[in-house]
Amino acid sequence: MSGNVQIMTGNSAAAQAVKLCRVQVISAYPITPSTSVTETIANWVERGELKAEYVRVESEHSVMAVCVSASTVGARVFTSTSSHGLLYMHEQLHWAAGSRLPIVMCCVNRGVGAPWSIFNDQQDSIAQRDTGWIQIYCRDNQEILDTVIQAYRIAEAVYCPVMVCYDGFVLSHTMMPVEISDAEKVDAFLPPYKPHTLLSPEDPRNINPVIFPWQRRDAEGVLRDGYMDMRWKLQHALEQARDVIVRTSQDYAAQFGRDQGGMLWSYKADDAEVLLTGMGSLATEATRAADLLRESGIRAGVIGVRVYRPFPKEEIRTAFKDTKPVVVFEKNISYGYEGALAADIKAALYGTGIAAPIHNVIAGLGGRDVKAHELADEVRSSLKAMTAGMRERQTWLNCVRE
Repeated sequence: MSGNVQIMTGNSAAAQAVKLCRVQVISAYPITPSTSVTETIANWVERGELKAEYVRVESEHSVMAVCVSASTVGARVFTSTSSHGLLYMHEQLHWAAGSRLPIVMCCVNRGVGAPWSIFNDQQDSIAQRDTGWIQIYCRDNQEILDTVIQAYRIAEAVYCPVMVCYDGFVLSHTMMPVEISDAEKVDAFLPPYKPHTLLSPEDPRNINPVIFPWQRRDAEGVLRDGYMDMRWKLQHALEQARDVIVRTSQDYAAQFGRDQGGMLWSYKADDAEVLLTGMGSLATEATRAADLLRESGIRAGVIGVRVYRPFPKEEIRTAFKDTKPVVVFEKNISYGYEGALAADIKAALYGTGIAAPIHNVIAGLGGRDVKAHELADEVRSSLKAMTAGMRERQTWLNCVRE
């Protein structure tokens, strides 16, 4: 690292990025462990260090309503939340994506009830994977700052909202060195937002009226999309966002000297005989597990999934093309089936001829500690089971199953 390096929490890193992006409207409702992100921003607004409007509301549902409204009239907006706050936004998340608004939100991942937990897993954001938001998962505090900045450029290029996800407490409240990007360089990287929707008294219009299933002509005789046509355009935009995400990451690396990866990142994967994969800080812990496995003679590598939506289908196929055994570690469960990431990886490989055995390990739900040597032990167990012919397997790490 060089330049302005400070020791700070993940939440502070997110707030610094928002300030560098010159966000104009912020709205949030406090919820652990995301509260300090917008507390910090609110202090800057109050002291005049950030020229923006901070809108206080009574709930997370209203938070996203404010963000949708402010973005619609042409402002660059931000919010952050966690857990039940994100779930309470669910209806408005669909409105933000369906309206094609480039909102950026930090989801500080936390378990959801019942029972109550304030500790970390990724069930909250995974539960919202089908709302039309781009989802990017960060593995350390530097990546949080860099990704928030990239998120605005991505969102404003494809007109889709972006959720920047990082693990509560594990990152949000842990102090790490973070290089603060130069403000002038951020301005050059992220030009002012040019909205595609802009309301004014001189140009009155209805926003998101009830729409028919089929195409129809408006009052001026112009043929307009029906509901399904608009859904296709949102899907197409998410699919095309992959190229924008990769290009944005490459441009950021060229200008700031920090490459966080595009859709995936890898660690010692080139010569690996077994691949570990996951998202966020759990994938970082997997790199330490890979080192432990190599010390014991097992060539292990890591494929970290940085972008979960749009899903990196082609990158997954390339990474796993040699049919190496795969162990997927994740902090979520799609109840009644398996971890969401494992299911999506299997779907991506379907029909390709890649027949890698894939074992799924559910770990760290509700903040339960996950240690590198435990991940390594799970890999050893999986390799033994694979040798015995077990191509699929699900285990729960450190869980009493009685």
